Amino acid sequence: MLYQTTINEIKTRHAGSVLGLLWLLVYPLLFLGTYAIVYIYIFKVRFPTLGSNEYIALIFCGLIPFLGFSEGLSYGVSSVVASSNLIKNTLFPIELVPVKAVFVGQATQVVGMGVLLIVLLILGKLSIFSPFFIIVWICQLSFSLGLIWILSSLNVYLRDIQNLVAVMTLILMMLSPIAYTEAMVPAAMRPFLALNPLYYIIISYQSVLMLNQLPPGRILIPLVSMSLFMFIVGFWFFSKMKKLFSDHV
Repeated sequence: MLYQTTINEIKTRHAGSVLGLLWLLVYPLLFLGTYAIVYIYIFKVRFPTLGSNEYIALIFCGLIPFLGFSEGLSYGVSSVVASSNLIKNTLFPIELVPVKAVFVGQATQVVGMGVLLIVLLILGKLSIFSPFFIIVWICQLSFSLGLIWILSSLNVYLRDIQNLVAVMTLILMMLSPIAYTEAMVPAAMRPFLALNPLYYIIISYQSVLMLNQLPPGRILIPLVSMSLFMFIVGFWFFSKMKKLFSDHV
């Protein structure tokens, strides 16, 4: 049921548009083009060890997971409210409603990641560390699911949350190290990076896919810990709150 409803939702979201499912490819490429123009041609950012094409690939390593996370967040927060028919259907587990929304948001990341791996292969950047991106992806999904379970539950009673999430997504885009490295951040500001969960996710992707190394312990340990913690707490919170959903949706 989860697979079928996820596929149907993806098709429905793009039905009627001229490009259809091609938007899953065009969407991240438009973002990447914008980042490349701003940072390479306007800000003129340069890395001594990376050429322009490699720098664009580094941006893509951070941009793709951000888009996957932000779309899952956008769809997921209002998923319970928007799926009252599924909630009242006893054959469909209520817990899977936010999961479906997160998986729908992952469609862009799946397509983008495929493009990224092809680009990295052409650039000769794939290494023995590259397959570890799957572990990072699992951590990202675990964190996203836990967060969406909590936010979608709260949104049933406080609908302002879905509006706040839209603003927070824009803030996270600017504060996440998608097109800049930790070394480019002033030393006094670096501790604030640790408050952003996407910091650990993006740095981990860039490490295994572009920099040919495992994420350092100060990144990997918090990433695994926060993902497991959020997943467990989110599921527990949703399980407690779902008993009251039918009276409010």
